[in-house]
Amino acid sequence: MFSALSNQRLKIIGCLLALDLFLPACRQNLPAAAPAVKTVGDWFAIKVGDRTVQMQLAIFPVEMEHGLMGRSDLGSDQGMFFGYREPTQMSFWMRNTPLPLDIGFFSREGELKEIYPMLPYDEKTIRSRSEALEFALEMNQGWFRSRGVKPGAMLDLAALKDALKARGVAPEEFGLR
Repeated sequence: MFSALSNQRLKIIGCLLALDLFLPACRQNLPAAAPAVKTVGDWFAIKVGDRTVQMQLAIFPVEMEHGLMGRSDLGSDQGMFFGYREPTQMSFWMRNTPLPLDIGFFSREGELKEIYPMLPYDEKTIRSRSEALEFALEMNQGWFRSRGVKPGAMLDLAALKDALKARGVAPEEFGLR
């Protein structure tokens, strides 16, 4: 009985050693897992002028329609970015949004063109003057003024491209090359 157990144990130990040597070699040949696609709930550091903003990207219609509705707080340098696939006249409202916000409208080239205040729960439409805008950024009310971010400030398009890719979207869909 003793020798049968010893032989059995030796076989098990031998198998375990073989697996220990074999498995790392197998793992090296496996393709790396694709990174998980980020969602509208993820934050991306993107500069506006010389200020870094932690942005959530609303880029699909359902995300854009929901926006910051129901959100009761937003960090001091956090905001929600809205990306349109074609230049357009922007139109936003504050339905079910308890936060006082400012909205900045940007051209496809990333230039901040217009800034407007938005009042909590106000369903009056805030419409841009220009019809050639492609991006919008909602921030806490007063953020643009207090940070010295004025029309003419540029959005970091390289960081935006990386964020769009992380969201699983080709930047070219937004006119970014």
